[in-house]
Amino acid sequence: MKAELHDHLNALRAALPPLAETLRLEAGEDVRAWCKAVDTRLLTRFDPSFPLVAAVCGGGSSGKSTLFNALAGGRFSPVGGRAGMNRRVLFAIPERAAATPAFVAGLVDASAPPPEPLRHPEELLQEGGPLFVRTGPGGLDLILMDTPDFDTGARGRYDNRRSAQAALEAADLLVYVFTNSNYNNRDNTDFVGRMLTGIGRRPCVLVYRCYPSFTAEEVRDHAMTVARNLYGSAAGRSVLGVFRADEDNRVAAGERPVALCPAEAGAPSLDATLRAIDVTRLRRELNASMLSDLIGQAGALRARAAASLAELRSYAAALRTVQELCIQDALQHVPMDRVVRRFAKIWAATDPPAIKLMRRTGSLIELPLRAVAGAVTWVRGTVAAVPGPESPSEQFARRLQENLITAVTRLHQQILGPVLVPYRAADDAPVPHADGPAAAHPAALDARERLRARDFPALLARVLARRDEVGNIGRETDEELRALADRFRSRMGVWDRVGQTFWAALNVLPATAAVTYVLSTGDPVGAAAVKVKLASLFGLKDLYALVAIPVTRGVKQAERRQIEAMLAPIARAWLAHKFETVRAIFEQEITGDLLQAADRAAAETEHLLADIDRSLTALGEDR
Repeated sequence: MKAELHDHLNALRAALPPLAETLRLEAGEDVRAWCKAVDTRLLTRFDPSFPLVAAVCGGGSSGKSTLFNALAGGRFSPVGGRAGMNRRVLFAIPERAAATPAFVAGLVDASAPPPEPLRHPEELLQEGGPLFVRTGPGGLDLILMDTPDFDTGARGRYDNRRSAQAALEAADLLVYVFTNSNYNNRDNTDFVGRMLTGIGRRPCVLVYRCYPSFTAEEVRDHAMTVARNLYGSAAGRSVLGVFRADEDNRVAAGERPVALCPAEAGAPSLDATLRAIDVTRLRRELNASMLSDLIGQAGALRARAAASLAELRSYAAALRTVQELCIQDALQHVPMDRVVRRFAKIWAATDPPAIKLMRRTGSLIELPLRAVAGAVTWVRGTVAAVPGPESPSEQFARRLQENLITAVTRLHQQILGPVLVPYRAADDAPVPHADGPAAAHPAALDARERLRARDFPALLARVLARRDEVGNIGRETDEELRALADRFRSRMGVWDRVGQTFWAALNVLPATAAVTYVLSTGDPVGAAAVKVKLASLFGLKDLYALVAIPVTRGVKQAERRQIEAMLAPIARAWLAHKFETVRAIFEQEITGDLLQAADRAAAETEHLLADIDRSLTALGEDR
């Protein structure tokens, strides 16, 4: 294999776990198994001098430790008739390999401490980390592993399966010992089959401990049942040999070594079979099959991550859409009296000298009207038994508070619900959204829980405390109104006749009279409502400034259109800045943490996916 393969695999190994964690993919166990296979079966095994690792495995009381001792050439593992005696993994390492610390450390997960030397066989009877012994010259030139049995336990719990699985996942081939009582046990063979074919395809040797009365045909038949359960139709290519060990109480008691003989007449012995393995060829085949599976699994995880990223983006887009709709909830009413009065003052301040002279004259004419209006107001305040109607400013302040409460409540409820559904405030009807309703994404879970833990009444109070920021005419709106006045004046020379008539009237009348003309508060009983349409504002559907502007009954239709044409850009200027103001308040108090979490997770995912794509491309080219 090419030397660059190691680096590309390392890069892929570094990117996949944080990818799954960032998106909270439900793939933790799959990713851990993938990483362990890379750590213990590929990255540490590229050295061609690394010995083959053969694990002796089987169910309880199958004779694993007896066979391990025979193959290792010593009495290292305790033996006896009690199932589940040995609780730890024991490696028998040839002297040349034991002298290389990297080989010893490479037998276990990179995050685990390396195996410790065995001091007493009784250490294997207690739970703990793996141990090892050194084997002398003349023995098998491979690392042997004695593993705990994987099928003992009670009440649905296996005592040693986790440690047995960890050991078997690190092996290059398995010596599977089975008995007449469990040769067709699907739970056992399914477990061993996953170890052999889950990532890559590893070969095995089958050892059948059976009664002496069993014929050779019965042994072969039972062994092939096991082989098919392990490998399916590929059993013939993956089973290196089948051996029988006849039942003998003296062997079980450790009084004599196990005697193995091939199930096929004339076949080589187990020792000869293991010595005849072409380690280089087998390692190449193992690495190739594992690499193929690992790349395939990494590609599948990458596809899941890409789909999850699309869902995350859809969720963030839906959240922003819901927030904008809630901002519209908060800004349903425009303080037109305040905004238009400010615009009229700006307009008057930029009048030519002749118009300003006319306005001063108009102010003198207006004085009696003001006196009359003041007297009427005094009489109403003195005589009326009930308070008069709200002023436009009071009405707007009340409506603004009500709308803010509605908007904050809806936004809070949407975020904490299982699905974001954009809606139109007027009738709660869903608003078309590119991806439809968006489910809450796992990457935003922590931020949602932080919002859920906050005190909602206190949150709402903080938003309402800032309502003056929404209702007042800020510097930005003031500047926009000045720019609007300049644009209106620059266009006056080319306006149609109706427009010229209106603007001429606006110039002749004093500022307060112009506002009175626009708002026409003189005949509220016979007034007609004017709604200012703001088409495609903020990229959403048409929005109306939902303020009923009383217009005197006598105002002509053409003049009414002039009023609407004038109010639309003024309302737009106010709304554009207040939209950003409310957005800033909502993001500071409600959505900011959530949006940042979603955007941060999306950015990190994009970066990791780019790294993974580069590694997968390079691995595909280098194989």
